[in-house]
Amino acid sequence: MKTNIGISDENRQAIADALAKILADEYVLYTKTRNAHWNVEGPDFYDKHKFFEGQYEQLAAVVDSVAERIRALGHYAPATLKEFLELTHLTEREQNDNSAQGFIKELLQDHETICIHLREVITPFAETYQDHGTSDFVTSLLEEHEKTAWFLRAHLK
Repeated sequence: MKTNIGISDENRQAIADALAKILADEYVLYTKTRNAHWNVEGPDFYDKHKFFEGQYEQLAAVVDSVAERIRALGHYAPATLKEFLELTHLTEREQNDNSAQGFIKELLQDHETICIHLREVITPFAETYQDHGTSDFVTSLLEEHEKTAWFLRAHLK
């Protein structure tokens, strides 16, 4: 059945394509945060294990909401690791030690990368594609990533 929500087919396709990249970023970050939770070592193991757990739980909800936004626009969400790795702006794990500081630095870089990318699409969603709903949705994602980046940065002082 055709999606008729006041956004042209062409614009919905462009929005879904952009959201697929966001979904890929969120899923890769979720996986990297799970890795930190599972593999962190050091004297502050338990605190950081729990810290990363809270983050990956939050990211799991974000992943789901981005995929559902794509579906609400009448498109299918990418759902394979291959697709995510092709679409993401992030890289797989870069650091080789399992220290909390190493994981925090890498995750901070990823959250900041996502913040930059999200800022680039907020205005086009609203103005170019006439989709204020997705623009607002992405603004809320940006706010979550900014807050998490702040939390991560605070651990590095």
